[in-house]
Amino acid sequence: MDFLSIENIAFTVIGYDLSYIELIGTVFGLLAVYWASRENIWTWPASVINVAAFFVLFYQVNLYSDMFLQVYFLIVTVFGWYNWSKPSEEIPITKMSEREISIMGISLIIGTVAIGYFMSGIHETFPTAFPEAAAYPYPDAFTTTASIIAMILLSRKQIENWLLWIAVDVVAVVLYMWKGIIFVSVEYAIFLVICIFGYINWKKKMDVSRRELKI
Repeated sequence: MDFLSIENIAFTVIGYDLSYIELIGTVFGLLAVYWASRENIWTWPASVINVAAFFVLFYQVNLYSDMFLQVYFLIVTVFGWYNWSKPSEEIPITKMSEREISIMGISLIIGTVAIGYFMSGIHETFPTAFPEAAAYPYPDAFTTTASIIAMILLSRKQIENWLLWIAVDVVAVVLYMWKGIIFVSVEYAIFLVICIFGYINWKKKMDVSRRELKI
């Protein structure tokens, strides 16, 4: 559909042609992250629209790891939506154990290398579906792997999800700038600020809950 093409321009901002698909994905992505930082359940329906738009966008700019990541995001979004629908007192904000942190670190390294290697040759393995080589497969694989882990932590309300999102945002700002999807790059710069705010906000709530439990 022409509407989903990055060539279908909504308007031009400072010389940059912004497509409808990039605009939709960006706006709902910003809403999803903002509502997550506020512990608001509306983060999940906004995420559904965001991942659908970005799936289409990333395919068109050859960021295949990010494209497949959107499928995963959709699955976890459904789980997170269900999980957060329970009474808030049943799902307190918590910290990861040292064992969980170690597992997360190892998984991040293995996932980045494995996905990066696979995506480096995906145009040769599946030339019909992916006629062009993946762009920046290893940085793309890092943001994908880190996002997978962060999304799980977010759905479980573990505060370390924000630290991973911050790392993802820093890499993504540069990656999307390289690929020329400037509006998405700017979006991730805004995400970075919101994620810092989200971490601070969740930590305050977690500290308050701990003090109340001691009383």
